[in-house]
Amino acid sequence: MGASESHEKLQSQQPQPQSQHVQHQQPQPQLHEPTRRRESSLLPPDQGNTKASKDRTKAVVDNNATMMPVKSLKGLPIPHNYEHILKSNADSPVDKSLLDKLYAGVFLDHKTKKYWVEKKSNGNCFMLYARALSITWAENPNYWKWVQHKEESGSMIELAKLKMVCWLEVNGKFGTGMLSPGILYQVSFIVMLKDSAQGWELPINVRLVLPGGKKQQHKENLMEKSRESWIEILVGEFVASEKDVGEMEISMYEHEGGMWKTGLVIEGVAIKPKN
Repeated sequence: MGASESHEKLQSQQPQPQSQHVQHQQPQPQLHEPTRRRESSLLPPDQGNTKASKDRTKAVVDNNATMMPVKSLKGLPIPHNYEHILKSNADSPVDKSLLDKLYAGVFLDHKTKKYWVEKKSNGNCFMLYARALSITWAENPNYWKWVQHKEESGSMIELAKLKMVCWLEVNGKFGTGMLSPGILYQVSFIVMLKDSAQGWELPINVRLVLPGGKKQQHKENLMEKSRESWIEILVGEFVASEKDVGEMEISMYEHEGGMWKTGLVIEGVAIKPKN
């Protein structure tokens, strides 16, 4: 099969932008959907099972460690909602060594997320890795490839590596009740552009929709970004509040220009206090 014939075959498989009046006839893009969990927490489906919850806690905490109530973490107040995030009972004593690990980070939901505490603000931080996001065409090997990546800590995570798409769409959701109230947060996509990246002449769109429907949206020109290094694409900022708790939506997309894009690697979405 020649190069032009292969290119035409891929184009026929992937939906192209159409005018608004025929949009209802457009084929539905294939999505990689993350495992859906209850919006109010990061708890697994068996959260109501007391025995299962205790078993998970024992797996994390050293059985030989002295269990004790902790009122502070290295002189700071305990992080907001940390027991709930770590899937332990709110009234259960937690080993202090486990709290210390929060500065380094704790994986959640089968390494699709990470939770850590920033020392400066004592604020909760989260990373939603690529597997926790909905990426159009991500499970089609013609367009995306899932690759293993070793973090600085030595732990392995999965990255989404773009091979070729004209329809770029990445979405994520997160419950703001896990964030520390009163702290100014920034939400960013963490991505890398390879030297071979092409098709980014048109700016991409990034959007943050907060609980209640307030939107922050702008365009980013990836042609101006550095190559072969991780970069943060700021999506939006907001102050976490206990009075306005709900699910926020994070998006990155470009599918109006019809240009074939290559060479993008997605690590995930970072949600952390603004420095």
